[in-house]
Amino acid sequence: MKIGVAKEIKTEEYRVALTPAGALELANRGHEVLIETGAGSGSAFPDAAYEAVGARIGSVDDVWASELVLKVKEPIAAEYGRLREGLTLFTYLHIAADEPLTRALLDSGVTAVAYETVETGRGALPLLAPMSEVAGRLASQAGASFLEKPKGGRGLLLGGVAGVAPGKVVVIGGGIVGYNAAIIALGLGAQVTILERSIDRMRHLEEILSGRVSLLMSSTLEIAAAVAEADVVVGAVLIPGALAPKLVTREMIASMQPGAVVVDVAIDQGGCFETSHATTHTDPVYVVDGVTHYCVANMPGAVPITSTKALTNATLPYVEAIANKGLAAAVAADPALAKGVNVVGGKLTYAAVAEAHGLDYTPLEGLSL
Repeated sequence: MKIGVAKEIKTEEYRVALTPAGALELANRGHEVLIETGAGSGSAFPDAAYEAVGARIGSVDDVWASELVLKVKEPIAAEYGRLREGLTLFTYLHIAADEPLTRALLDSGVTAVAYETVETGRGALPLLAPMSEVAGRLASQAGASFLEKPKGGRGLLLGGVAGVAPGKVVVIGGGIVGYNAAIIALGLGAQVTILERSIDRMRHLEEILSGRVSLLMSSTLEIAAAVAEADVVVGAVLIPGALAPKLVTREMIASMQPGAVVVDVAIDQGGCFETSHATTHTDPVYVVDGVTHYCVANMPGAVPITSTKALTNATLPYVEAIANKGLAAAVAADPALAKGVNVVGGKLTYAAVAEAHGLDYTPLEGLSL
């Protein structure tokens, strides 16, 4: 199969969808791997590193002419014209929060497979998990940084010092993002509270975090009380493939102390704070009611060397399955991959996306891939 790896052109996106190590694995299985010129440079992988393992370097037009195109982020408007029938696109899509992209995918006839909705029978999200780990860890780092007075924060050291109380970090959601945010916040010496709705998950967190965090059943009242006292709030909620619920209201934000920080890791799915809108690494924050909002939509892009390696580790088995068997056979053999298919031939095959935009949903079964 001819596999193309596109260069990311979204603002300040430095990741690439495939490492040279991944390219070598695909080449060893007889596939033609075509890397867009400069695609890996932001992740410290020069073109020569790909050529050394048997990949070809080509133009953007050559790459998008491939049967399977790998990306990291969703296509932006400048790339919509490259979507076409006969192309399989494998990338993060997050289309429940992006109606223009949803319609562009439908109109083009492309087959679009989303990393973030590949889901195992046990509810794990194997291709979202590595970036969730990175984003969760970055969230606490960002919160600590923007608490500093020169950056508009309260002027609080998150870990405190002897004789001075540490800062309070509230994490809404105890999944992979929330767990990793808590790990870093604990490492910084903060007092950490996690709000979660699954009792089983809370029991697990209690065990693996050795009782070092406060675990609360998430409810509107508990969120309001915790947010009001927090120095940093990390929004870490997720409904796979769907819009994030708005759990923190404008009134809750207004109850926080001036200079407090909120970090919305769910911004790719629309955000879980009522006051959230997407920002960039160049201009990462804005202030609402005296509270600093960090809502960068591609947080892992800030550490592309780590992120690219972690992403390829997770995606490569699925890429190999598609390349070796073809998408139809790969999906038939793996229900987890089947859940990743969001768009086929002008039809939406992921129910949560269809619901988000009020569009028709067509089950994948029975459609020709």
